[in-house]
Amino acid sequence: MRMATALSVTVLAAGGIGHALVTGLDTGLTRVDPFKDMKNRPQAGHGMNVLVVGTDGRDRISAEERAKYRLGGAPCNCTDTVMLVHVSEDRDRASVVSLPRDSYAEMPEHTDLTSGEKHHAHPVKLNAAYAEGGPALTVRTVESMTGVKIDHYLEVDFTSFMRTVDAVGGVRICTTKPLKDAYTGLDLAPGSHELDGGQALQYVRSRHIDGAADIGRMQRQQKFVAALVERVTSGGVLFNPVRFRAVATSMLSSVRADEGFGTDQMLSLSKAMRGFTPASSEFVSVPVGDMSFPVKGIGSTVKWDAAKAQQLFQALREDRPIAPRKAATSAKAPKDVVVDVAPDTVRVQVYNGTRTDGLGRKVDDALRGTGFATTRTPRTAEGAERERTVVEYDPRWDRSAKSLAAALPGAELKAVAGRGGTLRVVVGADYKGVRAVRAEEPEKPFEAVTGDQVVCP
Repeated sequence: MRMATALSVTVLAAGGIGHALVTGLDTGLTRVDPFKDMKNRPQAGHGMNVLVVGTDGRDRISAEERAKYRLGGAPCNCTDTVMLVHVSEDRDRASVVSLPRDSYAEMPEHTDLTSGEKHHAHPVKLNAAYAEGGPALTVRTVESMTGVKIDHYLEVDFTSFMRTVDAVGGVRICTTKPLKDAYTGLDLAPGSHELDGGQALQYVRSRHIDGAADIGRMQRQQKFVAALVERVTSGGVLFNPVRFRAVATSMLSSVRADEGFGTDQMLSLSKAMRGFTPASSEFVSVPVGDMSFPVKGIGSTVKWDAAKAQQLFQALREDRPIAPRKAATSAKAPKDVVVDVAPDTVRVQVYNGTRTDGLGRKVDDALRGTGFATTRTPRTAEGAERERTVVEYDPRWDRSAKSLAAALPGAELKAVAGRGGTLRVVVGADYKGVRAVRAEEPEKPFEAVTGDQVVCP
């Protein structure tokens, strides 16, 4: 009892110190209101959506750094990078969608921040939204293009980018071919490289390495984000309150964010990401239909493939993975059973109908392991011990019920009118384990990769 009490006090004290160290981090944030007076917004989906924009902030860089990293010229007051980041509702997955800065966009009606002139809706390149209407018009434009409701807005400039990379100790980038760009000064030989903040900025800004231009640059930006996730999650940053505060302070000192993004949100995300690995992140660029779509008065723009882009953003709204699920590689692993309805679309509530303590949690974890959207809060069934495992389902979800029953060999199917979209599993004494199931993989309309596929081996 004394040992348990001492341990409890230690844990509570550590938690208190951790919270005290990070409390007030948001006081250094520059605040913006990107959601002011917004109407007719998309319906909220599941999970959290953050619009991350990188702005051209070279005017805040020292003269020495501007010369070293080829940051001459005047700032453009525009977005150099636009990413839509979706964090799943269970905080197990982060999906990063790159939006080309030259994307053809329909600018909503607005008032120009610089001239005060009122504009009707008109076509532009996506990065012009920031120049004409700042964060608010950028959010409105992205929501209009994607149908995804933005929950938070983060704006990062060159300074905060470099400071963040340096604070985590740099990032490791690998390349199989030379990467050289005379415009940014990037010069990497084939192999593995530890990049500091300035070198990382050169890496993500370079677009004259090959003929891929902005598409190639977006792919390098995705590799960088995956490498940053790996460094943060494996380097002890999230487990060390002192180091977390140092990194967060460096980043937030020159970041602009909406009023709703503060200390509590940062703590919640940092705790959720403690189980993250590079494989927890997935990356994709918006499917493109025309890389050089001419628009009068604007020039060449990037036109999205409307149908494929719609499928991508629908997946985000429904909180579904965008990268294909990896098949088991072990020769001894049993072959997955192919089912009609994908497990990740089937919501399940588990009840323990036996006297075996912890069985409900075990079954919930096993079902989630093969892809089912369990509630993660197993309950105890009322009444006598159940001899047989039963899957109760609303008749309207009969195909989903069959997919679930396939994962529970010997389970009985029981239709219950009015049960709703959440299926109910009552685990009986006959439970022998969960069998892996999967839906037949349809051809993806977009190519997404997970972070472990793009970081250094």
